[in-house]
Order: sequence, then structure tokens, then C-alpha cells
Amino acid sequence: MSLCAECFHQGEHAGHDYNMFRSQAGGACDCGDGNVMREAGFCKRHRMKSSSNVPCVPKDLLMMSELVLPQFIFSLIQYLREGYNEPGMFEFASLDLPSEKDLHRILQMLEPHVSFLEDLTKMGGAMRSVLTQVLTNQQFYKDLSSGVGENACAKKSHEKYLIALKGSGLAFPEDKLACGMQEQASGTSTLAIQGLAGATTSGQGESSDEEDQDGSQGVGKRKRVKLSSSTKDQSIMDVLKHKCFLEELLFWTIKYEFPQKMVTFLLNMLPDQDYKIAFTKTFVQHYAFIMKTLKKSHESDTMSNRIVHISVQLFSNEELARQVTEECQLLDIMVTVLLYMMESCLIKSELQDEENSLHVVVNCGEALLKNNTYWPLVSDFINILSHQSVAKKFLEDHSLLVTWMNFVSFFQGMNLNKRELNEHVEFESQTYYAAFAAELEACAQPMWGLLSHCKVRETQEYTRNVVRYCLEALQDWFDAINFVDEPAPNQVTFHLPLHRYYAMFLSKAVKCQELDLDSILPDQEMLMKLMIHPLQIQASLSEIHSNMWVRNGLQIKGQAMTYVQSHFCNSMIDPDIYLLQVCASRLDPDYFISSVFERFKVVDLLTMASQHQNTVLDSEHERSMLEGALTFLVILLSLRLHLGMTDDEILRAEMVAQLCMNDRTHSSLLDLIPENPNPKSGIVPGSLSFESMLSAVADFKAPVFEPGGSMQQGMYTPKADIWDKEFDPVMVILRTVYRRDVQSAMDRYTAFLKQSGKFPGNPWPPYKKRTLLHPSYKGLMKLLHCKTLHIVLFTLLYKILMDHQNLSEHVLCMVLYLIELGLEDSQEQESDEEDSVGEHERCHDSWFPSSNLVSNMRHFINYVRVRVPETAPEVKREPPASTSSDGLASSQSPRRSKSLQRENSGTAQVFSLVAERRKKFQEIINRNSSEASQVVRPKTSMKWSAPGATPQLTTAILEIKESILSLLIKLHHKLSGKQNSYYPPWFDDMEVLIQPEIPKYSHGDGMTAVERILLKAAVQSRLNKRIIEEICRKVTPPVPPKKISPAEKKTLDKEERRQKARERQQKLLAEFASRQKSFMETAMDVELPDADIAMEIATSEQHVSEAVYDCVICGQSGPSTEDRPTGLVVLLQASSVLGQCRNSTEPKKLPTSEEEQIYPSDTCAAVHDVRLTTLQRYFKDSSCLQAVSIGWEGGVYVQTCGHTLHIDCHKSYMESLRNDQVLQGFSVDKGEFTCPLCRQFANSVLPCYPGNNVERSLLQCHSNKSMQDLIKEVEELQEQLGTFPSETNLSKEMESVMKDIKSTTQKKYTDYSKTPGSPDNDFLFMYSVARTNLELELVHRGGNLCLGGANTAGKRSCLNQLFHVLAMHMRLYSIDSAYNPWRKLTQLMQDRNSQMSSEELPEVPVLYRDVSSLLLIQILTMPQPLCKEHFTCIVKVLFTLLYTQALVAFSVKCSAEDRVAWKNSGALKKNTSNGEKSWEVLLSHVISELSKGKMFEEGETEELAMVSSSVWTPDSIEGYLQQFCLPFLRITCLLQHHLFGGELPSCQEDEEFTVLANCLGLLSSFQSPHQFTSASCLDWPVPAFNMISQWCLELASFADRHAEQVKVLLVQEPKWDLPCLLQLPENYNTIFQYYHRKTCTVCTKVPKDPAVCLVCGTFVCLKGLCCKQQSYCECVLHSQNCGAGTGIFLLINASVIIIIRGHRFCLWGSVYLDAHGEEDRDLRRGKPLYICKERYKVLEQQWVSHTFDHINKRWGPHYNGL
Repeated sequence: MSLCAECFHQGEHAGHDYNMFRSQAGGACDCGDGNVMREAGFCKRHRMKSSSNVPCVPKDLLMMSELVLPQFIFSLIQYLREGYNEPGMFEFASLDLPSEKDLHRILQMLEPHVSFLEDLTKMGGAMRSVLTQVLTNQQFYKDLSSGVGENACAKKSHEKYLIALKGSGLAFPEDKLACGMQEQASGTSTLAIQGLAGATTSGQGESSDEEDQDGSQGVGKRKRVKLSSSTKDQSIMDVLKHKCFLEELLFWTIKYEFPQKMVTFLLNMLPDQDYKIAFTKTFVQHYAFIMKTLKKSHESDTMSNRIVHISVQLFSNEELARQVTEECQLLDIMVTVLLYMMESCLIKSELQDEENSLHVVVNCGEALLKNNTYWPLVSDFINILSHQSVAKKFLEDHSLLVTWMNFVSFFQGMNLNKRELNEHVEFESQTYYAAFAAELEACAQPMWGLLSHCKVRETQEYTRNVVRYCLEALQDWFDAINFVDEPAPNQVTFHLPLHRYYAMFLSKAVKCQELDLDSILPDQEMLMKLMIHPLQIQASLSEIHSNMWVRNGLQIKGQAMTYVQSHFCNSMIDPDIYLLQVCASRLDPDYFISSVFERFKVVDLLTMASQHQNTVLDSEHERSMLEGALTFLVILLSLRLHLGMTDDEILRAEMVAQLCMNDRTHSSLLDLIPENPNPKSGIVPGSLSFESMLSAVADFKAPVFEPGGSMQQGMYTPKADIWDKEFDPVMVILRTVYRRDVQSAMDRYTAFLKQSGKFPGNPWPPYKKRTLLHPSYKGLMKLLHCKTLHIVLFTLLYKILMDHQNLSEHVLCMVLYLIELGLEDSQEQESDEEDSVGEHERCHDSWFPSSNLVSNMRHFINYVRVRVPETAPEVKREPPASTSSDGLASSQSPRRSKSLQRENSGTAQVFSLVAERRKKFQEIINRNSSEASQVVRPKTSMKWSAPGATPQLTTAILEIKESILSLLIKLHHKLSGKQNSYYPPWFDDMEVLIQPEIPKYSHGDGMTAVERILLKAAVQSRLNKRIIEEICRKVTPPVPPKKISPAEKKTLDKEERRQKARERQQKLLAEFASRQKSFMETAMDVELPDADIAMEIATSEQHVSEAVYDCVICGQSGPSTEDRPTGLVVLLQASSVLGQCRNSTEPKKLPTSEEEQIYPSDTCAAVHDVRLTTLQRYFKDSSCLQAVSIGWEGGVYVQTCGHTLHIDCHKSYMESLRNDQVLQGFSVDKGEFTCPLCRQFANSVLPCYPGNNVERSLLQCHSNKSMQDLIKEVEELQEQLGTFPSETNLSKEMESVMKDIKSTTQKKYTDYSKTPGSPDNDFLFMYSVARTNLELELVHRGGNLCLGGANTAGKRSCLNQLFHVLAMHMRLYSIDSAYNPWRKLTQLMQDRNSQMSSEELPEVPVLYRDVSSLLLIQILTMPQPLCKEHFTCIVKVLFTLLYTQALVAFSVKCSAEDRVAWKNSGALKKNTSNGEKSWEVLLSHVISELSKGKMFEEGETEELAMVSSSVWTPDSIEGYLQQFCLPFLRITCLLQHHLFGGELPSCQEDEEFTVLANCLGLLSSFQSPHQFTSASCLDWPVPAFNMISQWCLELASFADRHAEQVKVLLVQEPKWDLPCLLQLPENYNTIFQYYHRKTCTVCTKVPKDPAVCLVCGTFVCLKGLCCKQQSYCECVLHSQNCGAGTGIFLLINASVIIIIRGHRFCLWGSVYLDAHGEEDRDLRRGKPLYICKERYKVLEQQWVSHTFDHINKRWGPHYNGL
């Protein structure tokens, strides 16, 4: 059910599971359709309609339309007829190309006509019923369109119509050119298919045309298959006959390949019930014609979509589907049409018998299959089969079933692979995609559809029908490919849909319908045939994984993976394994086991001899093939998917297997659990139980961040209990697409055991008890109790013990697993305790006495005769006749008898076949292991002569004297590396035997497994127990045969050496890991505060006079010198983060409606910009440019990873990068590189100033110079003009880095002067760089210094070096002493303004200047390194100015009455001793001075309205003054910290002022916070009142001229909030609904890829050419304007965020996750998404800390195209 967005949002869907999708080709909304959904779910609009009684429409109102519409529709049809030229009308069939353009032209011309009809349908029910009447009335049609009449034009169009109709029946001969396969003789295909069709074939459905029936039987054309279905409805064969407008309209719609407008019109009419029925019948009538048009179409994809859009509306309605099935033979038509469609691409099957095969299969290379052209028809078929009433009809109709099996058999054996043995295949065909898709969609999905209706006992008959016709089809298939009993070598097809139909219906019959399995199984011979091909696939899987098919290219691996992949496995490998299980349970077990080893080509390996020759397998493949064979047996015997597990158990097992391989996200788990591919069955069998099952087996891990910043999705991970009790390696092996997943599961299992302390070593796959077998399949267990298997197990155990080649731990593991499975099952079988097996038993074969594993385990085998191929050359001299198919030299005579037998008896007796296969296998074993076969008289000793043995082979008799039990005990010794390591546990505690279930046995390695098996053997038989005890008492040395002891010793030595090597390696690794860890902590960590830098940038020890640096390129250490300077690796980037601070605490929200808009006027950048512009209007430009700082927008931020390098080393490093073109992600030409040590992104090197650490030592010495002396010294130092340093390497580097810093940001962010290129600009820019870096560091510390400490920002800081570079450049500019602000701050000057000429603008008054800027100017214009006392002196002087500014700001803030009150109260205290250090006295002085001018007169009234009514108390004023001064103190403290070192003190927020003032030396003696006032920090250089009067005078004189601006320009209390991104809504849908239809403000179109900036909320077109300016697309342009090159955009249609940084961009990820913590990139899954606050915080953190470049790794160039 699908709804349009509008209906969805107006309905109630809270708590429903839904997903949004973008309809690619339109569609119909189901809201209001009672057949699809309950009325309660309708949206408000449709609910209203359905409930109210609709009044009748007056007749006269509709009369006009009834008259006009027939003519209108007829004219439309005339146009359509006129416009169509049948391609075949002229000589050549290739003329249909130009007609495509013509069709398009006609359709464009008719657009208004169809749109008019479409508009009519929207007028409501009344108009629709008129249209229905017109469209279905046969009389109208007869009168208008018969073509009879005088009108020549009408006649011509009618003729065209008749010509077009000709090709519409199925019986019309196909385009002869379309048949590509000319070589196939016509006779071949009919036999097979007629055989399939059986007796039901009747001549009525004459499908062949005349040509096919003439004598020559047209060799050039492939013979049509006779249709078995006697098609009741002849109309499908014949040319279409139209009886009304609707029929002809649909006909032309098909001819014109379903134009979208027409489709929409036809769908819009569907609410009319009469129309719906008529249209559905018409659609069915044209079904064959649709198929023919679809096949020829060039745009089959688009056409398919449109066909399905119509058919899904018609066939999803069960009532309608049933009616059409009954009245129009819908099922017959569909099956026939599908059969016809596939017939056009059949080729001869090459499986088995290439020459004489009569079987035909589809050719997967044809467009029909490659492009999935059949998809719409199959999809409709699956759709109607989902209705029970229709499916029952299908299952009851025998002829239909026969036809369907006939159809399925076209896919049986398709896409045959032949193993390349010599050359690598030249061209890797990719046809396997088509083959797997075809089997899944055309065969498996209809099968699942049918199976869903066979769930109860009453439906037994249906299953019997399907099984019966399936077996018939299989029998015919075996006959057609001439199959007897041996599959052709080196061939495999993964496609056996008939086998799988048979298997799945068997499974359903037993599981749900309680049918007796034997009643629907065929005879033994058929079972033998049935098992061959599925077994061949299993062996081929093993061959492919062993790289034996490597010459066939990668595609063969692709097939092996697809076969087991989650979407295919339950329609492919599961039925195959189940079918093999059924065959194994009913066939002779010895025969089955021998077949398995023969198929896997490892028979020759199963010899006791230490060397052997394998004639069918290279030795390098032997091990993996043997592992494959044993693993397959384990899977076969332990898998219970179809043998008794309930649906819930299956779901649980599947889930556990997937979770054990890896943690999974919810969506990938849904995807990986095989579903019933029938579309109506929901997500998983019982999708409700999916969630509850998931919560039972797994824990949810919320999405987290790794330290590197990579984001995790929400994951599910198995509970501890699952690892402990339910981890099933067999299921994992079955379900892994990649072999590495098995290893991954084992690694996770190992980790769990270590963590929980259950097992410390390397565990083996745990043995898991199996679900009980369904009684019908009990026979499967016979495999575990057959002598052939026991011989194999014995031989393998012996070989492993003797260290023969090509055996592995995995082989041993599987052998033990099989033994354990056998013990699990054999409780009830051992009746006779004593070993008194009758002689007749012995005759059977003399390896083992019985077929019970428990008793065979203790049976000792003394001697075995083996053939050792030392004389291999003689073997090769054999006459060629004797080398039989599997190359066994000695199997001459039996081979001959077998071929004779095949000639004599046409129908091979079942038993002779079995005996033959067994004989052959026994012989192979005899030859290798000299076992007595039933042909030979057995002797009680085990020596015998092999029959027909060739004398050239040397025979050796091996003394074995072992039983399975003794081999196991010796294996235990071998595994443990100790003699006599096995000690039977029951010696200590007899309880063990009574309660054998000991939980500690479930986990462990090989030793544990052996112990568990021995215990089980002892529990099950007293004799076994006795024998185990005996063996243990004998104290057998662990090396059985004497002759191999040196080799064994060697192995043991080897083991010991290996062990030592391993330990050494572990040690090294541990050491390496700890080194790595310490490096990671020091170098890599960008954000964690406790990381220690490997190399402190400047060593703070007192005794070192000069800083020493390590170069990370050449590894040398040394100081930085003038000639060979060292530099810090830095990244310079322009930043507008500071400019985004707002002065409101309320975070800005992303607008999601027209009302909410964001205006940037309150951002820090905007406020500073306005202030500078205003100052420049009234004051001298050069003075203005020193009164403020810039860099709030586009400021340059410098950060370092802390590593240093020689600048000459860096240059050669850059050269090498330039030559190495492989590096992507950064541009070497722009100076970008990665730090050679930590790989952090960087783009410049900041030279380290060669210098000693004098400034550090000056911390200690306090000089006693007076304030006045210091002020004088500072002034003198500033007067010294910085001489340009001599041309040294250092100064050159400093210059070049300054250029880099300038070029980092755009010109508009550096040029603020009215006179372009003025030096004042550079001066302003340089000190602003320092300001930007200090302010940003403050932001990174959270906006205050309460935490104190040398945070990483401090340790990683390069500010010290940066100051040296800036100072060196700033000292080149002299400040005219007359204008030096220092004078104004420290001396009383005479009033210069009065002497100024009137047109010259005055200087900026001191009180309007930004104190932090003044601080930086003062510091940077002095020679470096600076003296601490000079620094303190500058700070003290500036603090007096700052304090005065605070008082002025306050005086303006309070009301007139307050002012008068404070003025008077302060005046009284003026003459007290410390009047200069009391804010009251100073405030009163300020107020009185300012009152002299016009300062307080203007705008007094409005000012009052703004002021809060709260009364100012002395405490609140003190608080105000402190808050006003704090930003300056913080910046100054940071600066002092960077220049002179020393810790930053930490404190509470309310103490911050006191602590910082103390730290800066403003407080002469530390006072207790109780009586502390901010004014006590003041230290006036000249009497305070005179100074204040001088400063206030400047304001007063300015007020006289521009009274309105006086207050605006005052330095206000700065209250900037920390920068943050816009606040996003909780639900993503809110954003999506508003923005995805929003028009762009620039181009006024709805963008194809809309995006929104998360910093300022601007809506932009991503990649939109419409908004491109000077080759920059809008996103790139916006990133430069909004973030000085950094942009953060949310892509609306994809829910992901992209970051643009300069010329690069990267996909950051999504901050919106679904309920399971997963992203939904591109909104593919369409689940509701919710904000993940943690992720958004991380994004914001990366933006503020400028670490996008370091944390995100996948950058690429955007070429200005975003």
C-alpha cells in the first residue's frame, strides 16, 4: 500500500512502520480505496468523502459532455492512428527508427488533448462515470470508427489501424531477423518439450505458423515449442478485435510504449468501479500484445515501470483478480505469454551429453534476460499468485502445472560453466547476473508464492500435484540430457530450479501438511540421479574456493558467492542441501559416502600410505578439497533447517550466525536474514517476531565515536549467552559469502572466551547439540554408522597422527566433529556389550565388525597392506586402455565389467548400481589401504592379495595395531605435547559417567574435544571404558612406528622452535604496540586534553639557555639558527567562526517555515563591521585602523601539530611530494603537505625565533623600578625603529610565512583602509592575526579561563613563534611619536584638537579605542623578547583606560536620577586617601566631566525606556564593572602565558576576576574576596582625575559636533555567546518537507539538489548551474562568503552533511539517524530519522576547533562545482 505525502501527513500513522520513497515514474495513491486499506486509515479528505452521502448530479448538467466526449475521444484515436507507421509496411524492417521520433512528435502534439481528459477525471465521480460510459459503449465505437463512410482521411487511418493490428496476436510470425540462433535444427527442442507436456498436449493451441509446418521445417528458424496448455481463450492467439474506445485507446497506449500522460489518465479513471472491471479485462485481453511490444522496445526499463504501475493497481485486488481469472482465463494467458516470451531465446543445452542433448535452455546472454525484460510479466504473475483463490485454481489445473514445469525446465541447467584447464578465459562473461536474477524472479518467487498457500493439511492434494509433475519434468530432463549415473567432469551449473521446486514442496509437505514422505518420493534409482547435480554443485563450490577454477576468471567466484548470498540462499543452497539430506536418508549410506568423496576427488588421499598419487587432483588442492568434503558432510548431518526446526528457531539461528560474524546494523541484518522472497510475506517469516527475537539474542550498541572521529552506526552485538551456548560454526560456514567471515566469527568467539575467562588458549569451533530430527528423516543418521565413513575417519586419524602431508587442523576438527555427531546419535543401538559379532558380519568386510560407531571405535586393526607408488614410472608404462576415467591404474577388470553391465541391462538394477559404486570405492580403498572387499575371501588375519593387482606396484604391509580409541588417546598426547597427558576423568569421580553433561566441555581446543569424545564413548559402553583404561595404562609413547622417530623428533624440535619464535614475536609486538600507543597519545590526539607532546616546543628547564628542536625529517636535534632556521609545521586557515558569535543566549534555529527567518545583524562580525565603518565616517582613517581589531570574519587561524623540521629539509620534502603524483587529497602546488611524522594536514612552516629562554627566567627576578621609570623605558623601546634584519635565511622565511598568512584569507578581509594599499592596513591585519588566535583559543577553552591549566591548546600552541614573526614585521612601521597612543595613556597632553584645521578629521578619542587591540599594538611594536616588567607595566596602564571605559559605559546606562545620585555620593569621598582606587569617586568624576558636553542630553527619553527598571546597587555595579573588564583580562592572561610560560590558575567562575588580576600583577597584595573591589587593581601613572578629564574632554568635543553618535560609538559591555551551529529540529521530515519543494531565492527554481548552510541557514542549489557566478557554483561561493572558505551544508535529499574547506570537500556523514541508530544516506530506506545530538555536537566541535582537515580523511577536490 502506498500513499502520497499529502494523504500520509493528513492521516493518523503514529507508531506505524513505514518508509518514504521517491516514486520515479509516478504511481497511484491508495488512500480512499476500501479494498486496500481500512476506512479508519483514510486521510481527513477521503474520510469525509466516503462518509457523506453524495448527491446526484442533474442530468442536464452532463448532457453536453455526453454529446461531445465520444467525438473528442474519437478524434484523439484518429490522431494516434494517423501518426503510426507500422515498421513492416515498407520494404525494410529497419524503418522503425525514424518512427520513434515521429511517435514522440505525435505525443507532444496530443499533450493538450490528454491533459484535458486528465483534468476531466479530476472533476470527480460524476464526470468519471460519463467518461466510463463513453469509453465502454460499443455502439459509439461502431458508429464512429468502423472506417465506413465518405471521409477519405478516415478511411486511410482505418487502414493504418488494421495494418497495425496485424502483429497483435501471438500466432503472428515473429520478426525473422530477431532469431540469432540459426544453427539449431528445428527438430531438437520439440522432443523434450512434448515429452514434458505428456498426454495433455492437444492440438488446439496451435502456436506454430504456416511456415513452421511446411515440409522443410525452416532450418533457419528455431522450432516453436508446442504449447501444452489447450488455451481455452482463442483470442490470445488471434489478432485483437476491438469493440469499444477503451480497447483501442489501450491498444495505442501500448503501441506508443505507454506514454506517461496516457498512463496517468487511464489510472486516474480507476476509482470508477465499472471502468475498473472493463479496463482490467481489456488489459488482460492485450496481455500478449504488451509482451510483444515490450520485447521490441528500446526503452524497456521505462516501459516496464509503467506497465507495472498499471498492473499492480489491477491485480493487487483479490476480488478483481479472481473475477478476471474466471472470466478471462488470466492464468492461462499469463503462463502462455511467459512461455512464448522465453521461447524466443532458447539454445541447446550443453550439459552432460553435448552432442545428443535434446534439452533446451534460455540463453542468458540475450537482451531479454540481461535487461530483465521479463520482469513486469513475472511480477504480475507473482502478484496474482499471492491471492489464495487464484493460486488454488492454478494448483488444481493439471495442464497449467505441466505448462509451468515446462517453463521452469527452460532454466534448468542454464549458464553452464566449463572449467578452463589450460588457458585463462579471454572474455569473462557476466551472464551469471542474468541467470541468478532469472531463477530467483521467474522460478523461485512464484514457487514461494505457491508454497504460501500449502500450509495446512487440506492442501495435500496440491503438493501431490506439483511433486508429481515436477518429477515427470525431472525424468524428462534426465532423458533429454542422456544422463545415466556419472556427471560430466569439469562442468557445473548452479541452476536446478526443478530440483528446488521438488525439494521445497517435499519440505512443506512434511513440515506443514503431515504428508508421509515416502509416499511422494520416487524409487531409489531416481533418488540417485537426483542427488548427483546438487552434490556436483557442493563439490564445485569447494573446487572454486580451492582456486581450481581460477582460469575461468573472477565471475566463477561471483557465482559461488551469489549462490550462498542471503537473497538467494533459501531458494538455492538450502533446497539443494535439503534434497541431498533426503537422498542420504533413503539411499545406502556406503554408496552415499563413497559418492561424496569421489565427487570431491579425494578418494586417492584416503590411504594409510604416507605417499600416494592422486590422478584427478593436484596435490596443492588436496587439503582444501578434503576439508571441503568433510565440512560438507558436517553441514549435511548437522543442518536442521528443513528437518525439524520451527520458523522461530530458524530465524534465531540465522540471526545468531550473522551476528557472530560481525556486529550488524538493523538494516543490514534485515537484509542478511533470508526472507521468503514472496513479496506479500512481509519482511521475514513472522516479521513481528523479528524485533523480539533480535532483542533476545543481541544487545544494542548506541552509535559512538572513535577517537579518530570516525562515526559508528548503531550496532547489534550478540549477548554473552549466545557466544556461550548458541554459537554454531556450522551455520556460520553455511551462510558466509566471504571465507574471511568464518575467521572473523572464530576470532570474536576466541575474544569472548578470553574476556569471560572461560578458555585462555585458541579454541576450536564449539560442538553444538542439534535440534531433534523430524521422524521422517531418521535415516540420515545411518551415514554416521556406515563402515565406509568409519574407515575414512580411522584412516584420517592415523594420517594426522603420523603427520602425513596435506592434512590440517581443520581436517582433524571436522573428523572429531563427525565422530561426536555419531556418538550423539548412537545411544540405543548398542545392545550386545561383548564383542561377539557373528561371523557373517565379519564377511562383509574385515575392517570393522559392525556398522555401529560405538563398537567400531574399540576395534583394533592390526595390519594393512598398501601400495606405495615408488615405482611411478612403471605405472605410467601401462597400456592406455587401462587408465580408466578416474585414472586408477588397477581398476581394469571392474571397469570392464561395469561397461559390460551397462550394455547388457538397459535398466540398471538399483542394487547392481549401488554394488558397482561401492565396489569401485572399495577397490580404491583396497588398493590404498588393502582392505578386504567382499569379492575376496576374507582371512581372519588382515593380509590378503589384491584382485588383479598389477605386479609392478610395490606392496608394503603396514603394522598398525590401533583402534579409533587408541588413535584418539595418542592424538591427545600429541596435541598436548606431553606423554600420557590423557587421564580418564572417571578415575577421580565416577559421577562423570552418570552425569556426562559437564558444561566446561563445551568450549576448548582439540584436547578438550578428544576428552569429550572419549568420555562419551565410555559413557555409552562399558567395554569402551575398559579399553580406554587399558590403553592409558600401557603408557604408550606418543610416537607409534619406530621408523619415523627421527622425523617425529624433528617435528617436535620444530614445534619447540616455533613456540619460542612465537613468544619472541609476541614480545616484540607488545613492545611495538606500547611504543605506538605512546606516540599516538603524544602526536595524534587532536582533542584529548591529557595528551603529552613528545617534544615540548620550548623547554622550560631553567638551566637550558637555548631551545633545542628535533627535525622530524632528518632526525637531528639542535637550536634554530639564523642560517639554518627550524620551523613548526602549521596549518593556516581563514576562519569566520568568531564572527558567528551572537549576543543572545537563545540559540538560533534552522528555519522550517516561511515565518522563521534568520537575520545576521546580531552576529559579532556584523557588529564590528558597523562599528569600524561608523568610526571611519567621523575620524581619521589611520587612527581608526588602530582603534579596533579585524579578523572576526576571514581571520587567519594558525594551528600546529607540534612537530618541528629544518626549513631546508622541508623544501626538499616538498620537492619529493611534487614529483610524486599519486598523492590525492591535497595540492602540493598550494604548499599543502602532511606532517612527515604524524600525517596531520599542514600548509606552511612557522620559523622558530632563535633565542634563549631569558624571558622564562625573568619570571623570578622582581626589579624594584618605579612605575614612572618603566613607562619611560617602554616609550623609549617603542621609539627605536625596528631595523630590517640583515638578509638571513631566517628573515627570508619570516617574510615568506607572512606572505602565506596574508594569502590565506581573501583580499576583502584584509583591506579596510579608505586609501588602498596603505601601510595602516598591514599594521591592522598583523595585530589582528594575533587577536584572532587568542580569541579562538579562548573559545576552545569554553570562553573563560576557569579551568586554567596548560590545556592542549596551550601545549600545542604556536603563538610564541607567531608573535615573533608578527613583531618583526610590525616594527618596520614607525609610529609618529606625536600619535603614539602610549603618550595619551601615560601623560597629560595639551589639547591638540583646537589647533587642528577644521577640515581634517580628528583622531579617535581614547575612550573609543579597543583596549585589547591597544595591548597587542604596544606589545608587538617593542623589541622581542619582551621583559616581564614592561609587559606588566603596559597592562597596568591599559587597565586604567579600560576601567574608565567601563565607568563611561555605565554612566550612559543608568537613568538621569541615578547619575545625579552617584555624582553627588562620589564627590563626597573624593578627597579620601584612596579616592583614585574607588569606583564611586571615579564614577562621580566621570559623570561630572561628561556632563560638561552634550553627552547626556540627547535621546534621554528613549534611553530610559530601554533601561531595565532594576535599581543599581553597589554590588551590581561592581559586578557590571568586573564583567566589563573580564574579556581583556582573559586575553592578557593568555598572552602572558604564551610569552612567558607559567601555569594558568584555575578557579571558580565568581573568582575569575580576582584570580586573573592577581596573575597579571594588577593586585599589589592579594585581598580576601569579601572586601575586594575591582578599583583596587588600578595603578594610575598620573593623577586619575586629570587623566579622566583629559579623556572625557575628547568625547565632549565630539559630542558638540555629532551628538547622536556619541553613545553609539562607546565601547559596550561585550556579551558574546560561544559560536554555535543552528539548532536543528528533532525530526528530519520537518526539514525535508519544507526544503525539498522550496524555491531558490537566486534562480527562483526548485533545485534538483537543495542544500542548506548550517552556520547561517542560507538555502543554496548544490551543483546548480543556474546559480553559477564566474565559474563558482553556489555552495562554493557561499562557503567563501559565509565561512571564509569553510562551509557546512546539509543536503536535503540525502540527509548527509558535506564540508567544503577551500578547494576540497568531503562527505562528513549524517546527524540524523533512524530508530536503530543508522544513517540513511540518500534516503534510500526512507525510515523516519531523528537528530543525533551527540553527532551534531561533534560536528560543531570540529567546526569551532578547526579540525575538519585532521579528523576527516576522505577529501577530494571540488573544482568549484558544488
